[in-house]
Amino acid sequence: MNVDDSPYQGYLYAYPHKTAYRKLDPRPPLDEVWAAEPQDALFGYVHLPFCEMRCGFCNLFTRANPPAEQVTAYLAQLRRQATAVRGSLCPNASFARLAIGGGTPTYLTAPELEGLFAIVGDAFGTTAVPLSVETSPATATPDRLAVLAAHGTTRVSIGVQSFLDTEARAAGRPQRRSEVDAALESIRDARIPVLNVDLIYGIDGQTAQTWQQSLDEALRWRPEELYLYPLYVRPLTGLGRRAHARADWDRHRQELYRQAVDVLTGAGYVRHSMRQFRRADAPVPDGPEYCCQDDGMVGLGCGARSYTTDLHYSLDYAVAVSQVRAVLDDYLSRAAGDFRYAEIGFRLDAVEQRRRWLLKSLLRAEGVDAHAYRTRFGTGHDTDFPQLAELVERGWLDETRTTLTPEGLAWSDAIGPWLVSGQVRAAMGAYVPR
Repeated sequence: MNVDDSPYQGYLYAYPHKTAYRKLDPRPPLDEVWAAEPQDALFGYVHLPFCEMRCGFCNLFTRANPPAEQVTAYLAQLRRQATAVRGSLCPNASFARLAIGGGTPTYLTAPELEGLFAIVGDAFGTTAVPLSVETSPATATPDRLAVLAAHGTTRVSIGVQSFLDTEARAAGRPQRRSEVDAALESIRDARIPVLNVDLIYGIDGQTAQTWQQSLDEALRWRPEELYLYPLYVRPLTGLGRRAHARADWDRHRQELYRQAVDVLTGAGYVRHSMRQFRRADAPVPDGPEYCCQDDGMVGLGCGARSYTTDLHYSLDYAVAVSQVRAVLDDYLSRAAGDFRYAEIGFRLDAVEQRRRWLLKSLLRAEGVDAHAYRTRFGTGHDTDFPQLAELVERGWLDETRTTLTPEGLAWSDAIGPWLVSGQVRAAMGAYVPR
């Protein structure tokens, strides 16, 4: 892969991507998968695959406007899965971070959210730990937010994308500005400690002036965090048939991104990655330390992934609407005993474990902890990955080969895919999109 092809080649939010997963034969029992794993600082994730609409840029595992009976059935099946998975962990397993995502968890009604939190409590415990929940302008209502606050939610993330109705529509997300403002006001009234606002740049018709309007409106709410996402037009999504002149679009997105960096850092925000900006005076969540390079993740729900040191696993993956519905129907029809096994996954050998550590560290502003890497693996990251020298030559990585420069952070979506192994790239390339 040529790192120069585009600064926007792919968002490496996990490694390896689910498109590299394959059926595990035989299916390993989860109690064996987790038997030798540290279980004192796990990440617990629950996936709610429902939304009030399917946005044009969305390639997540979600279904828009499901029938009410399917939502009821999903919560019942989620409880069965939670019971099976919890029984596969050691009795004193504990969690350092929790998140509920999707989809849009607040698509559920307030009473349904109460039921969801009961499942979360039984599966992951009731000890107060940082808990993040995703929401949308249409579903961030006072009654739902009251449930989130009552159950210790410490962070709410809302996908605004643009404060201009015309841009939201151009991105395939019809919404009204009045709805966005009402949602943000309700979140602030709920007094949940951290508000995150998602914005998208690179939307058709977006200019430096309209982008500035969205940045200014977001800052008016003083969110503790902002995530800035470049628009991607992916296969099987609502925007997937649109064509762009790639070089011009790349240039425009980079100009908008650099504009946002200047605006946000000038307003007192610190860049923690290409996407994440956090207000310098924002509260730091209390709770046990969690390290995504070392600690495991336990996922519940149809679209959730889980990972241990050497095995990442999930249920089937799909993007196309018809296939999402088929996978969801399969999930709902399963016997409870099925959830005691890992079914689809990827086994990470020693080299892939090193690569994952590097990628999960390098694409963060703090960079690679060289001492921690050597302590874990017995080798140096710069020795294991000599290609990092090329990033130094480009001015994207500092001389210690541990920290991306500001320009390197801006090229994270090229650097990440460039560092993907040949084995994982081949598996992803052989995946048949659904």
